[in-house]
Amino acid sequence: MGAGQLTIDLKAIQRNWSALDALSADTVETGAVVKADGYGLSARKVATHLAESGVQTFFVATAEEGAEIRGAVGDNADIFVFSGHMPQDTTLLKTHGLIAVLNAPEQVTRHFSDAAGYPFGVQLDTGMSRLGMEPGDWQALSTELMLAGPRLVMSHMACADDADHPMNAQQLRAFHDLTDGIASRRSLSATGGILLGPEYHFEVTRPGIGLYGGFPFETAKTVVQLDVPVIQTRVVQPFQTVGYGCTWDAKVESCIATIAAGYADGLIRAMGGKAQVFAGTTPCPVVGRVSMDLITVDVTGLDQVPDHLTVLGPDQSIDDLAGAADTIGYEILTSLGARYQRHYA
Repeated sequence: MGAGQLTIDLKAIQRNWSALDALSADTVETGAVVKADGYGLSARKVATHLAESGVQTFFVATAEEGAEIRGAVGDNADIFVFSGHMPQDTTLLKTHGLIAVLNAPEQVTRHFSDAAGYPFGVQLDTGMSRLGMEPGDWQALSTELMLAGPRLVMSHMACADDADHPMNAQQLRAFHDLTDGIASRRSLSATGGILLGPEYHFEVTRPGIGLYGGFPFETAKTVVQLDVPVIQTRVVQPFQTVGYGCTWDAKVESCIATIAAGYADGLIRAMGGKAQVFAGTTPCPVVGRVSMDLITVDVTGLDQVPDHLTVLGPDQSIDDLAGAADTIGYEILTSLGARYQRHYA
């Protein structure tokens, strides 16, 4: 085994979707976000399995992503494109039956000119100041847009992973103020919003990271396991250093294992000296800097060094590893590299 083995449990993704779906009333549709190639795990495979579970509404970032998964989910599923209708998107939107989520007046003009009669959605900015129409634009265009019948009117929450953050209630009020009384279905919540409770669910929810085993869905099933082979072990003596920059030195005679993955494989350099990996259920500290292709691990406490060490799995989630790198689980998950041998269960 020369490369890391990345095992992706597609059934766990299905179970996570079902668990999140169960948190909403029967009148609420639970969609699925499969952007960024299904958070790095293969959008086609993820979407295929979710469609088998009954998912009929999918969300992607770009029209190109939507075109990629159309064949996986069938002709009857809705595929919403968060980036809206960009200048080069018209052919893709029409050919693959994608639904542009219009974010600004210029996108409205483009869509009604270049794709008149084709479905669309609308995104409103309720305080995140990222994508979406500002309240004044919505007020100016809402009559025209509602006459055309958007398939969905949505917004996105900035702080839903922090249940006590006052921004949550502020955005909820803003969304109500902008959309109460409209005929179209509405969507405010991704994973974090689903967990905030029914008042945030509206007619459609959009779970993303929770499907893939990430925070804030703390009871999510583990989706990924990453096992990395041990290339070499060596004994280092007290005061002997390990790795670039000599940032770690042995305090006692130590056994150091070098494993075959590094920052080129998505194991972020910043985690060096703070992360741990596992031999079975036994944690082993990463020592020294993470290199492009290699990581050094202190395995002194093991009775026997295994042929591989586990970086992600039941004992260490994407968010656990992210904490060592001062980042978030999303970055760990979407960075997992192309050199791993991928296995789908």
